[in-house]
Amino acid sequence: MTLSTWLLFLSVSLAAAFSPGPGVLMAISTASTQGARRALYSSLGNALGVFIVATTAVAGLGLVLKTSALAFGAVKVAGAAYLIYLGVKTWRQASAAPAQADAAAAPAPAAQASRLSTFRSGLLVAVSNPKAILFFTAVFPQFMPPDHVDPTRFLLLTSTFTACSLLSHFFYVVCASWMKRKVRHSAARARFTKRTTGALFIGMGGALLTVK
Repeated sequence: MTLSTWLLFLSVSLAAAFSPGPGVLMAISTASTQGARRALYSSLGNALGVFIVATTAVAGLGLVLKTSALAFGAVKVAGAAYLIYLGVKTWRQASAAPAQADAAAAPAPAAQASRLSTFRSGLLVAVSNPKAILFFTAVFPQFMPPDHVDPTRFLLLTSTFTACSLLSHFFYVVCASWMKRKVRHSAARARFTKRTTGALFIGMGGALLTVK
């Protein structure tokens, strides 16, 4: 692969990664409510999901979704249902928002379980999005040899896109953390943030159902 071809793929990856989506929203929400360090786990889960989606596309399963209305519909409904579930869950958590920013820390085992849950949520958001699978199905063939799969090029392209995804999450998390420091924390504001995030997740899930 020439440098100019890689730079073209890099520009496409940056544009796609910085476009706000469910993964970015989850990173922002986690950074706003639990801190930037905890948002790292959702971003790492999302990165693993990106790698799985890319592998799925290259393996040809993305083409199945592109040509089979039934398969695409099944993945679409599953992805939308998960986003709506996250939205409802976040909305319901608003009533339990802490009254103080420095609420008592959770015990270590519970905190670790929460980190695992955050990682898993980031992973599921990435792999349940049929639009992401179709993106890789449409983009990857343009940069891969037409007659075979080049493992080295595949790893380079996947690593490039994953790095762009992590960079975009880092950018949005830094912005969310900066806003959190600038805005005085209160129980009412925490509830508003959670309900807004929940509504956005539900809206994204509903919008995903309209994709054809």
